[in-house]
Amino acid sequence: MAEAAVAGAPAQKGILGWIERSGNKLPDPVFLFFWLIAGLIAISVIGSLLGWSALHPTELDEATGQPRVIATASLLSAENIQRLWVEMPATFTHFHPLGYVLVVMLGAGVAERAGLFGTAMRAGVRNAPKFLLTPIVAFVGMMGNLAADAAYVVLVPLAGIIFHAAGRHPVAGIAAAFAGVSGGFSANLLPGQLDALLFGITEAAVETVFGDFTANIVGNWYFIAAMTVLFLPVIWYVTDRIIEPRLGPWNAAMAGREAEGDQTDRALTDGERKGMRRAGLAVLGVVALWLGFTFGPGTPLIDETATAEARLTPFYQSLVAGFFLLFLLAGWAYGSGAGTISDHRGLVKMMAGSMEDMAYYLVLAFAAAHFVAMFAWSNLGLILAVGGADFLGGLGLPAWALLAAIIVVSALLNIFVGSASAKWALLAPVLVPMLMLLGITPEMATAAYRVGDGATNIITPLMVYFPLILIFCQRWQKDFGLGSLAATMLPYSIGLLVMGLAMTIGWVALDLPLGPGASVFMEVPATVAPTAPADAI
Repeated sequence: MAEAAVAGAPAQKGILGWIERSGNKLPDPVFLFFWLIAGLIAISVIGSLLGWSALHPTELDEATGQPRVIATASLLSAENIQRLWVEMPATFTHFHPLGYVLVVMLGAGVAERAGLFGTAMRAGVRNAPKFLLTPIVAFVGMMGNLAADAAYVVLVPLAGIIFHAAGRHPVAGIAAAFAGVSGGFSANLLPGQLDALLFGITEAAVETVFGDFTANIVGNWYFIAAMTVLFLPVIWYVTDRIIEPRLGPWNAAMAGREAEGDQTDRALTDGERKGMRRAGLAVLGVVALWLGFTFGPGTPLIDETATAEARLTPFYQSLVAGFFLLFLLAGWAYGSGAGTISDHRGLVKMMAGSMEDMAYYLVLAFAAAHFVAMFAWSNLGLILAVGGADFLGGLGLPAWALLAAIIVVSALLNIFVGSASAKWALLAPVLVPMLMLLGITPEMATAAYRVGDGATNIITPLMVYFPLILIFCQRWQKDFGLGSLAATMLPYSIGLLVMGLAMTIGWVALDLPLGPGASVFMEVPATVAPTAPADAI
């Protein structure tokens, strides 16, 4: 239905029309990676013939005692061709984001299918006081990112209905919810699926240059929590002071169809309330369990033999499993109370269904995994990182300026490539090692990317839910077009981007921790004797 509506919309002119036409010419992200792999192969051959090389930033040559020279390796060499075909299963299955995301989604899929996420969002906004309606909708939208697709499907249309019931313009409610869910895509008080996904890619990017590295998936926790707090007044101000006055009073004669009888705004049933209570108890149980593992007898999630900085490493590494169990048990508890899960077979069926939803991601991960791996095999990632670090170091730019530039580039790229994981898989292999060589941590590089990635989600027609949001708006204002939606969301996009830039600059200037055990700056990796053969890179 959404596709038909967009196809029937008038052709856009100006910058929005150019964005739409240009973006539609891009291939699907899966084939985008395949084309990039083809280009990477060609560049690796040229680089090998021309002798492109760099000095390894952390390893010494055992024979000379000097930094080891890393030369570009042709991806058409016999060794790399053999590696491509022989290691294909391992290249795919060892792609770090794959395991992280699939484990978390096994639990989150149950919580979504059982109805926990949708009920929680309805309970959060339907009885909100009128004067707090906007901030509550925006806050639930940002928190709703834990629910992935459910936030778009449940909260956004519900916000329009609730604003209408409160005597406010329904499109303003839809805009506020869309800004919270999509513009504040990374903002949340809790880490979740997106953290597992992005930090898995960050981990793979670090390992292309510096070897073994374990991502801390709560490495942006404080940062994204602050985003939630700071983005909230931006969405509140833009909705109440800019968008709603611009829309004017709602005219029922302009509606595409009436809202009466819509079940999205129905009150919670006794079963749903019972399910919510059980889910709350399940959440408390999982939290208590993890606290016991961390501080109880034997402290299995604390490494007592490690240095003070590294003692909590097992705890951080366990959080992927922790989120899996949290979502799984909360969803099961809700479903048993609400009647959406009758027995263990229903639970298993929901877990299987969540894996069905990941089918496209599996295909994308296959392509991205090979792009990242082949980038490492060619040594181009390391050479570009070293060259880029030398260039930027010579410019003498402060860290905040470098990170601000990354935010802007990410925001612009997001207009054309909507997938957060696809963009980060493209950028991370160069950006993360390059910034590490300048003393900026992988966690800070990831945080900067996240700021830029969300801000322009809400203005690009290529965003996967953009057509669906348009349908929601046309329900209340039948002449509402693609350009109308983009123009409505533009003030949010600008406000969130400016706030995100200011927050990042302030965070770097004050050198605040990004999360437990994660900081902005790091020592530049020291040069050490190699621990692996030279051809292992």
